[in-house]
Amino acid sequence: METRDPLERTELTFLLGMAFQLVLSEFVSRLDTAGYDDLRPVHGLVFQALRGSGATSSELGEHLGVTKQAAGQIIDDLEERGYVARQPHPAGGRRKLVVLTPKALDHLVVAGRILHELEAQLADRLRDAGLQLPRTELAAVVRALAGDSIPPLRPVW
Repeated sequence: METRDPLERTELTFLLGMAFQLVLSEFVSRLDTAGYDDLRPVHGLVFQALRGSGATSSELGEHLGVTKQAAGQIIDDLEERGYVARQPHPAGGRRKLVVLTPKALDHLVVAGRILHELEAQLADRLRDAGLQLPRTELAAVVRALAGDSIPPLRPVW
């Protein structure tokens, strides 16, 4: 069946990339408006990796797919801004545990609210067009390609 919309003939990787880019751009714009214009998407990935008990800079680098030095630079920057703190590691030694501060936890609450609002608005627009968010289909694509070992989302864009 021929379609009039050229996007429907676009390569899947481009469609997924464009959708991700557009949603992320709108999300970042709304976060900026909410007072978090000092953060970028990579910082959100860092916050997600540090949720709970925190991580060492080596663990964070591994999670993000960057060197320990690059992770250390991100940590230094976020520490200067008051979003993370270094604490002695519970196992002792010279290692430091990087943890989120109350400022970062507040950000996560606001970011979560904004993301849910954005998703609901997008779902409403799709519903008006007789569609729904393709969450199940996208999850199936991820499972088909990754199986049970779901990789972390890394800042490769």
